Amino acid sequence: MPRKKPALILERPIKPGVKEIKVRLDSRTVITVSSKNALEAWKLRYPKLEIIG
Repeated sequence: MPRKKPALILERPIKPGVKEIKVRLDSRTVITVSSKNALEAWKLRYPKLEIIG
């Protein structure tokens, strides 16, 4: 008898109490950052990044 396939996880689970910031690095790349310090580090690498929300 074949094994049952596990369900696909299409999105990351959201941690309670953590406010994530969506950032567009370039025309194709969107990432989420969880802190202001991480956002500043990404700004050094990608000066033209846009904060989506």
